[in-house]
Amino acid sequence: MIDGGTLTWNYIAFFFAVGFLAQIVDGALGMAYKVTTSAVLLGLGLPPAVVSGSVHAASSFTSFASGLAHWHLGNVDRKLMLRLLVPGAIGGACGAFLLSSIPGALLKPWISAYLMGLGGYILWRAMQGPRKSVAGVPRGVVPLGFAGGLCDAVGGGGWGPIVTTTLVGNGVSPRFAIGSANAAECFVTITIAGTLLATVGLSMWPIIAALVAGGLVAAPLAALATKHLDEKILMIALGLVILLISGRTLVLAFL
Repeated sequence: MIDGGTLTWNYIAFFFAVGFLAQIVDGALGMAYKVTTSAVLLGLGLPPAVVSGSVHAASSFTSFASGLAHWHLGNVDRKLMLRLLVPGAIGGACGAFLLSSIPGALLKPWISAYLMGLGGYILWRAMQGPRKSVAGVPRGVVPLGFAGGLCDAVGGGGWGPIVTTTLVGNGVSPRFAIGSANAAECFVTITIAGTLLATVGLSMWPIIAALVAGGLVAAPLAALATKHLDEKILMIALGLVILLISGRTLVLAFL
């Protein structure tokens, strides 16, 4: 396990690379920035509350930039965004309070199992063909937003894999599903980061800064990744990596 006193330039460079690669993946898929970084940080032995706080603090910057870009490009359905935003923020705050009140050693195997489930879900989604889009806002958006925010806070990620893929699966146009979910995610992420800052504090600022720097450098390249990388292959690779990292953490938690 690492802590603030053992961080070296090698660690900073490593976290920069993690933030960079996670943002490339997120830019290509519209999801998985927090899932990827959380799986790596949890695998390094950091406590769940520290992992979630660090990842959400870093993601506040990248999700704001992403949401703003989608807004300007006309990819946001305002009605859908608002129906996700409010319950998502409430669920995120509840999840952050839950995370701060339960010992990390007790939560770690459950969070690892949750991340493994998301990795498997990403693999399953990679195998599915495109779905026909339908007009309007689908039913069940409010509980979906709450569940997405709750799981995102407790698991250190999962808003995209849960909310975006469910919206697309229910027939929402991928353009508006990704844009609206990303725009709402900005507020959900800031709520979670602020709640964790107020309850447990954020001590890993070098890690946060490195993740932010890597993500910001990757942001302009992520658009190119969307055009040139094969989404199915990338999703399969991502799902396998998350399964391996989370599986290792889960096994070590019981040793």
